[in-house]
Amino acid sequence: QVQLVESGGGLVQAGGSLKLSCAPSGRTFSNYARGWFRQAPGKEREFVAAISMSGLRTYYAGSVKGRFTISRDNAKNTVYLQMNSLKPEDTAVYYCAAARDYSRSASDFDYWGQGTQVTVSS
Repeated sequence: QVQLVESGGGLVQAGGSLKLSCAPSGRTFSNYARGWFRQAPGKEREFVAAISMSGLRTYYAGSVKGRFTISRDNAKNTVYLQMNSLKPEDTAVYYCAAARDYSRSASDFDYWGQGTQVTVSS
């Protein structure tokens, strides 16, 4: 069974940093675009960042632009989300996903991880 496995979540104080990683098991996703989404309690899942197959194109939600950086290492089949200057409103479960085409829409992503909790205390 193909899975995406996130890691790196945790509890951090406001202003701190975390780096999330997402590695698949069961197949390679080097020819897929990748993305990060998040869902806070009582809220809809929202787009955070996306990166193209090559890694040359990236796109960020306005709420994280300038603070978060998405990157990928195709040799390791892994995508990362570096999160700096974290705010309490960044608290959510973060999900990584893979899509055949570069997209910001959750409906375009075919494979999803189970999520990792990020909690930012004030």
